[in-house]
Amino acid sequence: MALVVAAPMLAATAPASGEPANKAALAADDLLCRRAQFRVVVDVGHTSEAPGATSARGVPEYEFNLSLARRVEQALIAAGFERAVRLITDGPARDGLHRRVAHANNLPADLFLSIHHDSVPKAFLQDWEHAGNQLRFSDRFKGHSIFVSNANRRQADSLQFARLLGLQLKARGLRYTPHYTKAEMGRRRRTLVDAEAGVYRYDRLMVLRATRMPAVLLEAGSIVNRDEEPLAVAPERQALVSAAVTSAVAQFCAARAEATSVARKRPRVLHAARPEARGTTPAPAVNGSGQADRVE
Repeated sequence: MALVVAAPMLAATAPASGEPANKAALAADDLLCRRAQFRVVVDVGHTSEAPGATSARGVPEYEFNLSLARRVEQALIAAGFERAVRLITDGPARDGLHRRVAHANNLPADLFLSIHHDSVPKAFLQDWEHAGNQLRFSDRFKGHSIFVSNANRRQADSLQFARLLGLQLKARGLRYTPHYTKAEMGRRRRTLVDAEAGVYRYDRLMVLRATRMPAVLLEAGSIVNRDEEPLAVAPERQALVSAAVTSAVAQFCAARAEATSVARKRPRVLHAARPEARGTTPAPAVNGSGQADRVE
């Protein structure tokens, strides 16, 4: 079993299409964010041995995740995030989860983004034949979804990036799926914490709760949906998703830098204790109503 951090290949990268029109906002972000120092871990969901869901046409989810993660990594590096790395884990599912979290925590990194593609509960699947093979599909739902965990030690930052990512996807005409809010999802039902950006809570997911940096999981689309499956590997769709990720990372990096700068500039106020005269009685505390609190 091995864990691989894919080395950046600058010569192989190219800027992703689908960039937003607001160049001024990106320029402002560039002034605040030191992109060359900001590390993003692009995690390839699942492993070759435990490849996740099976698409409507019989392709393992892992192959979709690997393809999109490669495109996202390339887009980030081309945009100046030179320390972006693609995390590839081998081995059984549970072992792979523990080792990918440990490796991400040891890098260290500023942001963790896990790339996945979605399926549905087995009860929603239907049988069909494709290329002579008996397979299963569900055209009932389509669209992406984004997940965060309240158990992550950087929960607020995780939610901030998740919202930025959801809004960037929305700006490019991509829509999230609302089906995780439905009671029929059973144990896979999730709380929608941002209805505008399509962000859900998934508190127990290990890669979100155990990582020590802001962490977000993106389900980039439903591969059991027969119409959406081919879009998942289409260069145009991958370019849109990669551009959305890159813009969201730039905004998040800039916001982090600005918050740090403001905190450093904030004056420190030191309150020296006034010595009390010997033998005097402390004045009673005054509450918000102007009445003195009782001191017993």
